[in-house]
Amino acid sequence: MEKQNCLLYCNCGAHIITDKKQSALAESFQRLNIDVFELHDLCAFSLNEKDFLNSLDSKYNKVFIVACYPRAIENMFLQNNIKLSNFEVLNFRDLSEEEIVSQLKQEATNDNSNYEVLKSSLEVSAWYPIIDESFCTHCGQCARFCVFGVYKFKSKKLDVVNPLYCKNNCPACGRTCPASAIIFPRLPENAVLSGAQPGAEKSESSHAKKPGLFVMLNERNSMRRSIFKEGIMQQAEEEKLKAINEYKKELEKK
Repeated sequence: MEKQNCLLYCNCGAHIITDKKQSALAESFQRLNIDVFELHDLCAFSLNEKDFLNSLDSKYNKVFIVACYPRAIENMFLQNNIKLSNFEVLNFRDLSEEEIVSQLKQEATNDNSNYEVLKSSLEVSAWYPIIDESFCTHCGQCARFCVFGVYKFKSKKLDVVNPLYCKNNCPACGRTCPASAIIFPRLPENAVLSGAQPGAEKSESSHAKKPGLFVMLNERNSMRRSIFKEGIMQQAEEEKLKAINEYKKELEKK
């Protein structure tokens, strides 16, 4: 029997789209002829429910993912060792409900369909940095800036070793990255830091045309030159200080 397709819908706990849009998407997906897994949420599942995600590869021909930026999802899977051989990301930050449903209808041809809501067992917010290895120069700037032990930088090699040590809503280290290699998928900003492709001006999908090498290099060089301008470093320092103060308050409560 030929394997069919399925849909992963990230019901994002960070509310990077409106509650109205989240509900509308869920209602629309229930009418499609495709197995749907509504995940609360994909960042948590990628970190804490890897077996479930990896199991989909043997059950389905293709996995459609309605979530945020494809660059964020693709690198999150790489970092967390999620191995899906055939998947496509539809970006609900940029695409409308109608555009998403229209694309899915062409692939939603299952004989039977099932809609399942799944919640992660992770008890804390799944806020953590994702490294885009294609951008990272392994300079160690983020590891030196972070005071919470999220990163390990040794022998010019950078790794995220303690993702949940990262403090909720603190993207400070990412703002200091000269290569814009750090992604925070749950960041409300529609920006490179939340996973947008540098140089891309239109909505993305995993099959969208990406900017050429020359354009990307120019973008990176511009970001390196401007990293210390426009108050970026000051903003990063303020975000880090806020995270430290909140951490101290948590310790005082214990």
